[in-house]
Amino acid sequence: MDDTSKYLIHARIVASGVVERSDVVGAVFGQTEGLLGDELDLRDLQQSSKVGRIDVQIDSENGQSFGELTIATSLDKVETAILGAALETITRVGPCRAQVEVTDIEDVRAAKRREVVGRAKELLAEGFDESVMSSEELLAEVRESARVADIAEYGGMPAGPRVVDSDAIIVVEGRADVLQLLKYGIKNAVAVEGTNIPESIAALTNERTVTTFLDGDRGGELILKELAQVGDVDYVAFAPSGSSVEDLDRAAVLSALREKMPFELLVDEPNIRETVTSQTGATDAETQRSAMSSVTSTKTASETNTQTQASDTEVAVNVVPSTGTEAARSELTDNSGGKDTETASESSIGDTDARDTETIGVPKPPQSIREYVTEVIAGATDTAVFLDESCQQLDTCDTGKVFATLESTETVPETIVLDGTLDQRLLDLATDRGVEQIVATAHGEFVKKPVGTRTLTGSQLLDTVTH
Repeated sequence: MDDTSKYLIHARIVASGVVERSDVVGAVFGQTEGLLGDELDLRDLQQSSKVGRIDVQIDSENGQSFGELTIATSLDKVETAILGAALETITRVGPCRAQVEVTDIEDVRAAKRREVVGRAKELLAEGFDESVMSSEELLAEVRESARVADIAEYGGMPAGPRVVDSDAIIVVEGRADVLQLLKYGIKNAVAVEGTNIPESIAALTNERTVTTFLDGDRGGELILKELAQVGDVDYVAFAPSGSSVEDLDRAAVLSALREKMPFELLVDEPNIRETVTSQTGATDAETQRSAMSSVTSTKTASETNTQTQASDTEVAVNVVPSTGTEAARSELTDNSGGKDTETASESSIGDTDARDTETIGVPKPPQSIREYVTEVIAGATDTAVFLDESCQQLDTCDTGKVFATLESTETVPETIVLDGTLDQRLLDLATDRGVEQIVATAHGEFVKKPVGTRTLTGSQLLDTVTH
């Protein structure tokens, strides 16, 4: 009856004595019987399911009873109104005098319609928000899923897809670490899944340049010791103390790999992990102090210019640790066979800051791509600067003449820093001429994006270095 009811008759009942539910129901049937004729007889209507059960709620207090009764009907409006009026003819309930008053006849369908309208408003306001994604969000989500889907195996162990053919590998602890590095575009990581190093991984370390990137706990130290005994380790990096590689964000991962140290210098150290992590912290503090100096000071050359070596499928990052030893190399690759944009920015900036003696009052020419970006783009110069692989300036021109200048120049620049918008036409020309990367104020709409030239915005590059 509830599924087919159209109306609900709500009535209030007052009795001058103590009565119960059964007394009220009996009074309804008894005092309306024969009142409305055979077609509207209440018992017949219930048997034919045109009227539902009579719901009664009754309470007694101080010798009187008060309550409400509800009757559901599938009759039309006229018949329902007549039935409601018939209820008001009831004058007694059991032995007590009583009065029944119909307070409301509710249209069930109208109530349902109100619920539908209310819920539709909620869905319209909330239900579509999460499903609407910008183009950038769509691209980022697809790229991330593609990177995670790229996980493979090497010797039965979880590995990135580039472990097989890369000349440098990163050894991590577990599958989750490999997935985290894949998320950041690093595809040459392989897991050992515990302290029992598989023979296949041990043999692989004898053939490749090996960087261990382990959790900042006792377990990471044990894995390093065993790997050093059964295989060959070239460089060592650790997550911050108490942290796992799988929990690090992209900036922390790249920072740890940049600060890796040659293993041969750590063999005799009683606590290798603390040595590596403390050296990283000391390097960061020294950098901050030197940046704040405003007088003539001698700064040690603790970092060398990073040389970016890229094929069509991978990018190598060369880093000189703060100990002044030979540079350590880890390969960071992207998900599409091209060069990972943000990773490439790390490899071509940051480490090019010169730490020579400075003289007060003598302006120092830009020494790194980051400095050129700060000067050209952040300074809103409306110019373009052409740089060679050593960050030396080859040419400069107005933003509106950058296409013609690039088209006619004899020496192809390694990098272009552009205070303007990079469009499809300029990007195509840069790719054809062999420009490695372009850093612009903004990017226009690209119908197709060539893989031969990396593209960054100035804010992306500066944010990458800052973080």
